[in-house]
Amino acid sequence: MKKILYILLTTLILAGCVLNLVTGRKQLSLVNESELQLMAADQYNLFLNDHKVLSKSSSKEAAMVDRVGTRIAEAITKFYVSRGQGSVLEGYNWEFNTVDSKDVNAWCMPGGKVVVYTGLLPVTQNEAALAIVMGHEIAHSVAKHGNERMSQALVQQMGGMALSLALSQQPQKTQELFMMSFGIGSTVGAILPWSRQQETEADKFGLIFSAMAGYNPREAIPFWQRMSLAGGGSPPEFLSTHPSDETRIKNLEKFMPEALKYYTPRN
Repeated sequence: MKKILYILLTTLILAGCVLNLVTGRKQLSLVNESELQLMAADQYNLFLNDHKVLSKSSSKEAAMVDRVGTRIAEAITKFYVSRGQGSVLEGYNWEFNTVDSKDVNAWCMPGGKVVVYTGLLPVTQNEAALAIVMGHEIAHSVAKHGNERMSQALVQQMGGMALSLALSQQPQKTQELFMMSFGIGSTVGAILPWSRQQETEADKFGLIFSAMAGYNPREAIPFWQRMSLAGGGSPPEFLSTHPSDETRIKNLEKFMPEALKYYTPRN
């Protein structure tokens, strides 16, 4: 029986591997992206209702987050449409909100639902560094890393159950898996770590995305150096799923020449 189950799951995994247009690699995708976007919209609204969201009209910080996010979204949309790959961002309805919280964190749900915590801003220190972080989180989303992790979680914890079935039979557990898969908050107890490959991809494309939007990608190096020092002996929540080490800095330096090809300073 176990052998049959193993064969079925292996077949399911192989059949669920698709080519990602952003990264160029095959990844597990058992969940329809449109389903995740609908779920993200609901969870995003619930999150915002439970937290203090700063007004973009009265808060300079919130206005900056919205400005940076909008510029990145416009730049990458133009880029992928020009390459005939507009499907990468199909269904995206961008939202950029700033939450009043000491947590050093930021994330992006499917469909372009972004949150930046005010606790991150003293570490970013400037708009270009904020663009590095937001580009990184947006890269996780458009590279479908959350979809990949959600698919892995459904296989490992629910036997490859379809998302719609999981929601109907085990709604609480499925919602927790969703929040954990996309690195949202700490209310569910634990956050699934990004794989080294996913994190490196987010670093690379986040660097490129921020450059496309007219932000200096060179700000990534001092920012990640500051992040490695933030929090003293206990690293901030952001680093619990975003390890900062010598390897990351070396990778960023390796990616920098390519990112600079896309960089034209904004007037």
